[in-house]
Amino acid sequence: MDFSDDHFALLGLPRAFRLDTTLLDARYRALQAEVHPDRFANAGDAERRLSLQWSTRINEAYQTLKKPLPRARYLLLLANYDVGAENNLAMPTDFLIEQMEWRETVADARAARDLHELERLHHRLKHDIGEIYDELAVTFDEQQDLVQSADRVRRLMFLEKLLFEIDDAIAALET
Repeated sequence: MDFSDDHFALLGLPRAFRLDTTLLDARYRALQAEVHPDRFANAGDAERRLSLQWSTRINEAYQTLKKPLPRARYLLLLANYDVGAENNLAMPTDFLIEQMEWRETVADARAARDLHELERLHHRLKHDIGEIYDELAVTFDEQQDLVQSADRVRRLMFLEKLLFEIDDAIAALET
């Protein structure tokens, strides 16, 4: 193994957005079993330190690849493509207006303590997010279109944050 390998190479996976998560989990467990610090408890300091470094590196790779949004951001990073996350101007105005409307609707439902409406918004947003992830798989894996992939990633960053806000509002009402 080589520390310079990217996360996909480290875990022996093809560099693609669509991943076999069962295979990802299996590769992660197998590599961790090889290098886990517990296996090197009686080894010298250098071996224990190296084991810890490898274990940390493997865990970082796994954590990045197991969730679709961090995996997509990582793929863009590997392609030296700036997602432009710091610049809301990269987003179409109609999308930003839609985000403001969503947030107002969530705030109104939260203020009204309308659990049913929040759950409806949650399901609708999950559906929309799923469709964008499907589009992202096509733009990354089939079209190799970094511009469209970055656009989908920026949208998903907004939507995932909004989903978290809805889930937080639901949790607050359920307690």
